[in-house]
Order: sequence, then C-alpha cells, then structure tokens
Amino acid sequence: MPERYATVLCSQGLHARPAAAFARAAAEMSHRITIRRTGGDPVPVSSTLMLMSLGLKEGEEVVLTSDDETAGPALDRLAALLATDLDVR
Repeated sequence: MPERYATVLCSQGLHARPAAAFARAAAEMSHRITIRRTGGDPVPVSSTLMLMSLGLKEGEEVVLTSDDETAGPALDRLAALLATDLDVR
C-alpha cells in the first residue's frame, strides 16, 4: 500500500477554499486516495467537507495513502500540492 508523508503549507490551513482546490485536483485522479493525520482516521481526499473536518493547520504532517500499487505518481502530485499555498486568490 503506497503512502506519502506531506506537510500542509497553506498559510491558513485547509479551510474551505484550499480544501476545495485540493479535492478538485484529487478528484481528477483515477485512484482512491485517503488523507489522515499521523495516527488519525483516514478520509477521502476528493471530499471537500471531509478534508475540512480534519481541521488541518499550516505545518501539520499528514499521510496520503492508496490501496492501488500504481498510485505513487498521484500521491507525489498531491503531496507536492499540499506543499503550496492553495489559498492564493
């Protein structure tokens, strides 16, 4: 099961606007991918509401996971996206 660790670098965390942008990008991928805090419960990355329910703040580490062994490149793209400020208007 491939996974990637990433740090949320959105200046205001994953509130509505950046969570929606992240979920849109994730929904374009053909893999089922989840996100969780280290030790936390996973939620689907393609759900804006579920992403917001995590209450992720800037600087928090998360784990992106898929049950598809071919999802490595998709996980890399999502991890890189979290390393940007998705709240740019």
